[in-house]
Parts: sequence; structure tokens; C-alpha cells
Amino acid sequence: MKIQIWSDFSCPFCYIGKHHLMSALDAFSGRESVEIIFRSFELDPNAPVSGNTNIHAHLSEKYDMSLHDAREMTTRITQQAKLAGLDFNFDYLIPANTFDAHRLLHFACDQGLSEPMAERLFKAYFTDSNNIADKGILIRLATEVGLDPERVNGVLFSDQYADRVRADEAFVRQLKITSVPFFIFDNKYAVSGAQPVSAFSDVLNKVQEEAERLNQIDSKPRYEGPSCAVDTGGI
Repeated sequence: MKIQIWSDFSCPFCYIGKHHLMSALDAFSGRESVEIIFRSFELDPNAPVSGNTNIHAHLSEKYDMSLHDAREMTTRITQQAKLAGLDFNFDYLIPANTFDAHRLLHFACDQGLSEPMAERLFKAYFTDSNNIADKGILIRLATEVGLDPERVNGVLFSDQYADRVRADEAFVRQLKITSVPFFIFDNKYAVSGAQPVSAFSDVLNKVQEEAERLNQIDSKPRYEGPSCAVDTGGI
């Protein structure tokens, strides 16, 4: 089974949704046959790389709300995150451009480390208050999950994997998808948003059941013609 996930590292519901999916997979009988592919999506391609903006001021301006309402919103999201076993630290969160982080994730995918790299990037942003637009920080995070720092340096200080990021984004634009997280199971079933664990479990079981039915051969023929039976010995 192949699960594609479109997400952005600045999206709290992407982090929560990812953990809900992983929890569902932990209890899924076919876990070993599941391949997870992380796809790129930028919520704000024009986000700064400096990381100087306060998140509550940023939300207040973006959604035309008061600072009080912005803090209430992040408090609600923090409570949702705790239910998923995550610690969000919005007071010190650094809003930042995520394009290089997405390029890094594609490189990590080629090295077989996409899941731990994605997890580390989300945690760096929402828990550790790191500026994930800073190339030096990205190199450190990549090294922590086992990637070669010199190769990571070569990727980040070039345009490598930019085409993959753009291809992922172009694909969802064709589907008219404008929000994340967005999950596609076996190119058949789409799931949008940070659904509860039970919803992901239902989809996993449904996809597995359908795959098992396709692998079963109906031995009763729909059409019958001339044939030789085992007791005739042929001609």
C-alpha cells in the first residue's frame, strides 16, 4: 500500500495528522507493506527566511484578528497537539520559509530517511523554536537523523530537488487542492485534514480489504467452453 502525504512544516494540523496516521499504522496488521511518500506543499511561498516575525502578530495580521484571538487560536491548537502526544511551543515559534526544508526532505527520501527527517523538521519548527529556513540549522537537523552533512550542504547551497518540490505542488494544483494535510491511499482514496486515528484506521482497513479481494481468484468460470478434465487423460 502506498500513502502519499502532502504537507507543510509550518502547518500544525499536518504534524498532528501525521501522528494520527502513524498511530493508526502502529495498530495496522499490514504495516510492513505500507510505503509512505512525503510530498511538498508550501502554504506561503513568500514567507521570509529571516524568521523575525512573532507568530501571534503574524496570525493577527494574516487573519485580521486581535492578538488575544490569535493567542486563543494557538492555545486550542496546542491542546489538540497534546492529545496526539505533541508539544507545541507557539510563544517562541519562528515563522519561516519552508522551501529549503522541502528540498532537504526529498534528499532524505533518496537516502531512505524521509520519515525521521519529516518528524525532525516538524519538531524543530513547533517544539524546538528553530528557524527552519536557516541552512545551518537544516544541516544540523539532517545530521541528527543520520544524513551526511557535506552532502546536505551541497544540496542546500544549490537548486537540487527544487524541481521535485515544484512537481509535487503542481500535481495538487491540478487536483485543485488548496489545504493540507492531504493524504492519498493507493491512488484511490483521498483523506483531507488531521482526521482522528479511527478515520485513518478505517481507510487502511478498507484499502487492505479491497487489495485482498483483487488477489483472490474466482474459480467459478463465467463462461465455459470445450476443455479436458483430469480423468480423461487428454487426447
